[in-house]
Amino acid sequence: MLVFYLISLPLTMGMVILTLKYFAGPDVPTYVFFTVGYTWFCSLSIIVLVPADIWTTIVGHSSGGISFFWSLTYWSTFLLTWAVVPTLQGYEDAGDFTVAERLRTSIHGNLVFYLCVSSLGLVGLILFIIFHKKWSGGILGFAMACSNTFGLVTGAFLLGFGLSEIPKGIWKNADWTTRQKVLSHKVAKMAVKLDGAHQEFSNSIVVSQATSNQISKRDPLRPYMNVIDSMLDQMLKEDPSFKPQGGRFGENDMDYDTDEKSMATLRRRLRIAREEYCRYRSEYMSFVFEALELEDTVKNYERRDATGWKFISSFRPERTGKLGSSLDMIEFIWRCVLRKELEKLFAIILGCMSAAILLAEATILPSGVDLSLFSILINSVGKQEMLVQVAAFIPLMYMCVCTYYSLFKIGMLMFYSFTPRRTSSVSLLMICSMVARYAPPISYNFLNLIHVPGNRKTIFEKRMGNIDDAVPFFGKGFNKIYPLIMVIYTLLLVTNFFDRIIDYFGNWKIFKYQDEADDTDGFDPSGLIILQKERSWLERGHKVGDHVIPLARNFNGMSIDIEPGSNNTEKAPTEGQFKPLKEEVQHDTTGEAIGKKYSGIIREHQKKQVSRTKSTQKDSTSLTVDAGNSESVMAPASGGLASKWESMKSGLLNFKSNLEANRFLQPQENTMSSRASSSESLDEIFQRLKQPTLDHRDYGADDNMEFSKFGPST
Repeated sequence: MLVFYLISLPLTMGMVILTLKYFAGPDVPTYVFFTVGYTWFCSLSIIVLVPADIWTTIVGHSSGGISFFWSLTYWSTFLLTWAVVPTLQGYEDAGDFTVAERLRTSIHGNLVFYLCVSSLGLVGLILFIIFHKKWSGGILGFAMACSNTFGLVTGAFLLGFGLSEIPKGIWKNADWTTRQKVLSHKVAKMAVKLDGAHQEFSNSIVVSQATSNQISKRDPLRPYMNVIDSMLDQMLKEDPSFKPQGGRFGENDMDYDTDEKSMATLRRRLRIAREEYCRYRSEYMSFVFEALELEDTVKNYERRDATGWKFISSFRPERTGKLGSSLDMIEFIWRCVLRKELEKLFAIILGCMSAAILLAEATILPSGVDLSLFSILINSVGKQEMLVQVAAFIPLMYMCVCTYYSLFKIGMLMFYSFTPRRTSSVSLLMICSMVARYAPPISYNFLNLIHVPGNRKTIFEKRMGNIDDAVPFFGKGFNKIYPLIMVIYTLLLVTNFFDRIIDYFGNWKIFKYQDEADDTDGFDPSGLIILQKERSWLERGHKVGDHVIPLARNFNGMSIDIEPGSNNTEKAPTEGQFKPLKEEVQHDTTGEAIGKKYSGIIREHQKKQVSRTKSTQKDSTSLTVDAGNSESVMAPASGGLASKWESMKSGLLNFKSNLEANRFLQPQENTMSSRASSSESLDEIFQRLKQPTLDHRDYGADDNMEFSKFGPST
């Protein structure tokens, strides 16, 4: 057992540190890094202790060391999850200027949350006492049963989702064409998100500068504004490539100078806007690099005979020297041959493990039947310590990975982000809290799959207790019923039952979970354009993402129609039109190959758009023309009507956007004029923004807002 601890615990610590360094952003404080690391280590230590606990139970030894470590890790995790981590999370999220104020804001927010939860728990306890006056356990047993039930039930559904999606996702992404389709959609979506984050960051900068100019040197809020000015100056120095584009005032954007709390809100808004911009930029760059590397892989595989089975990358020059040719060949074998097959093999292995876990979960209910492959394997190796612990550790770790994968997927849609080297302190603290809450239920669920000879219980089971024995409210055999529900849910996911129901009822699509499977129907044309533009800019010496903002702004909220063979001329980005992409690509082998590939894909997409346009025109024409005559008229002139329909559609969209713009600008101008008349300092702000001596660089495609320098008004 000592050998296992000497290997597993340092390995766990190293994995925690490397994972934190990989995901933590540059602004994460040391105390947050230490807290998250210790919480993750305690959570994973529980997973490490389970195999050792199983072995001691099989051989009949009672280890005081395991009992001590159980108490230490469990109660440390409990205190961190429910006390320390929420307080630090609120502290990091607060925008106040002093430590005391940030702690006060954090405690106030957490107290409100705990009071709401406690009130709901009190109501449930009163109802329980009214309808169930007798129970074998006490109030503490009822509370533990509720806590364990929540973790077990929700963790079971998270586990079922991961058991289905992880092997399926790895198998699908092993196919190059499928992965290219997914990446084209991801690049297009992330470019639009990056554009929105860029606009929000620019707006925050404009509001901060305007507020700074509005506050005089003698104003009591001036010290707080100096802190915000210093923070903004530091942000711009750390990212000199950021170029603000435009900047608009919202309805209440000039009300941040009222008190200290409003200034704290401004500081928090500026910090969040910058974090979102950096996060989306990092994700966009990773997707673009992956897509371009995948294109190189496909191209090298198609030309393997001509290149002599050597990998030629468009990101680096060809290797030279004695080992250069051998290294290129090894890279080709790995990228173009082995990697794809190993991913499929790995997906098959994980699929078999998922099936084994589902079989074990489904056969818990029948008593006297042990169909759990893990239980049979552990019992077959007997009292060999290392084999028992390895046989228990691997499936338990896979169950944890599946549960946390689902937890991160759901959480990233609503609560937090998990981006390499760009994860904020708030997101890290929330993630570690979730990990700590589900580590004991996952271990408890795994122990239910293992049948120890003599029905002996492990130390962990004795300390956690049994829900059936704690409170009869949940009914006898609850631990055996909920896994069967999870198995049914997982089988429905595997057969795409829920997607078929949602597709059948079209109005229910708003409840559909958007995953990578929704992006495999075809290539996203805007994503293909962005990728081709990025490759062209890389070949010209630019960096990824330097010019994507004006490009993505044209895709945001408008439909893109591309004809590869058209004779369009290049116009300004603000007009929403681009010249043919082949003219932008350098005339080398890589550019021509990728250009031909994209042209074929976009031409196929164009045919689909034309066919859809024809059907739309037939439906609209049938309202005024007889059905038989309309078909005969539209058949020979479908191409002309298609172009006319597109021109009419674009004209109507432009007319609608102009009306909405005029409707938005009128009340905004009235509001700004009324505020200017009521405040001399605000009047000075707009006068300074209009002065020709300031920086008049046109950063935006749609806005002409100039950015003034820092400094208070006199």
